[in-house]
Amino acid sequence: MKKYVVVLIVFILVCIGIFGMVKLASRNRSASPDNAQNQSAPSIQPNLFSFSGVLKSIEQTVGSSSSQDGNQAQVPSPFKPLPAPPKGRARHVVIVLEENQGYQKVMGNTQEMPYLNSLASTYAYSKNYYANTHPSIGNYFMLTAGDTITNNSSHTDTVTDDNIVRHLVAAGKTWKEYSEGLPSIGFTGSSGESYDQDHTPLAFYSDVRDNPDQKKNLVPFSQFTKDLADNKLPDYSFIIPNSYNDADGCPPSGDCNLLATADNWLKTNIDPVFKSADFNSPGGGILIITFDEAAKSDKTHGGGQIPWIVAGADVKKGFVSNTFYQHENTLRFMAELLGLTSFPGKAASAASMKEFLTGY
Repeated sequence: MKKYVVVLIVFILVCIGIFGMVKLASRNRSASPDNAQNQSAPSIQPNLFSFSGVLKSIEQTVGSSSSQDGNQAQVPSPFKPLPAPPKGRARHVVIVLEENQGYQKVMGNTQEMPYLNSLASTYAYSKNYYANTHPSIGNYFMLTAGDTITNNSSHTDTVTDDNIVRHLVAAGKTWKEYSEGLPSIGFTGSSGESYDQDHTPLAFYSDVRDNPDQKKNLVPFSQFTKDLADNKLPDYSFIIPNSYNDADGCPPSGDCNLLATADNWLKTNIDPVFKSADFNSPGGGILIITFDEAAKSDKTHGGGQIPWIVAGADVKKGFVSNTFYQHENTLRFMAELLGLTSFPGKAASAASMKEFLTGY
């Protein structure tokens, strides 16, 4: 718009200059020879009615405009959606991991979990997805390393096994682990009131613990809201609700409905991704919501049948899969969506889950 204003001003100034010279030439032609001796020749000064005056005005106008452009260049422009990546790819993949609830308790339970079930019916879900083990920690590792690593919930040692962070960094991808209740950025210590260390898998890996720059990607969940609003979500996001909001625990008061509380948390904190132009556009983002394991009594395929829901602009609408999947499949799926071609642990041989995407 500013360029058009500058052009208009230049045009007006040129017209004024031409008008002035035409008027001056007319005055000279009208002067008689007899009067010429008594009249002094008109003085042409570099003013608004001369070409030099016009040029000077143009320079001042353009210079003023450039100065204003320089000042306004500091103001950020509105987000403009990027071109969609190739088929089967996404700019962002986000996984939210809930706790210890089986498929039968959640799916179809629209009274206690209406939001999660609405995502499942609108987008897609699996009817044949199973956790790998009991208790929780081995499933968190399977989702990020392709191996259960350990079933000791008290494990605190650094894990040097191959993992998703190693592959993301090698591919130049960005990542963050958003943990609700995390005391501070880069924290890798023991559990707190509502923060469980065994629910933060990326914080165990040597690729993170031994690298100060990578540790900065371990952030409190509050950062997710800011990153989403600023259109600065990383390529890979691992989200962990705290132990009061993950469908497995209540506040100290003990007064809560586990499933309803978790569902309300999802609606409040995760649903905003669908209002983001960056995320909710073709090739934008893919959201996965699942559970680490079923109830301890369900040991089918190791960890029991659990809900697995996927949503996003490129997800088939109303799709239900009967294919058998486990956590290593999700690990591979998320890596493939980001264009990775190498995968840690069992993800390397796991079947793809691209049947959930349009065009497959």
